[in-house]
Amino acid sequence: MELNTKYFDTVSYEPAETVRFPEGLFGFEEYRDYLPISFHPGSDAMISLQSLLEEGPAFVLMNPFHLLKNYRPELSHADLSLLGFPREEDLSFYVICTVMEKAGESTVNLKCPVVVNSANRIAKQVILDTDLYSFRHTLADLQGKDVRPC
Repeated sequence: MELNTKYFDTVSYEPAETVRFPEGLFGFEEYRDYLPISFHPGSDAMISLQSLLEEGPAFVLMNPFHLLKNYRPELSHADLSLLGFPREEDLSFYVICTVMEKAGESTVNLKCPVVVNSANRIAKQVILDTDLYSFRHTLADLQGKDVRPC
């Protein structure tokens, strides 16, 4: 199959590469099916999450563990249920990045990560029940806070 994308022109993909958000993303509930595409092949540090619908949204996501090595998201029972009670090793976490002209002013939402169960390709954006993280952390603010290189 082929898909016109925001960041990569037209890409070919297999249906097994897609992820499904049964509840959609916050503010984009009508878009349920996405194709994750790595900006750096072989790396999960930064990906595009492209809607499969024509003219659908695309998001820049970053692996939070590359940004903050002590990031510790804890999922609720309801979140785990929707994801199919995955094994820990089947979970991947990403945070949505709002890209600004100056890279250091770009922000990530550590409070509401996107979680993907690689075993069944089900995904969910969750709200973490903690005050440790906020909805907007600038990349510049994360520098020097146990940041790992992407």
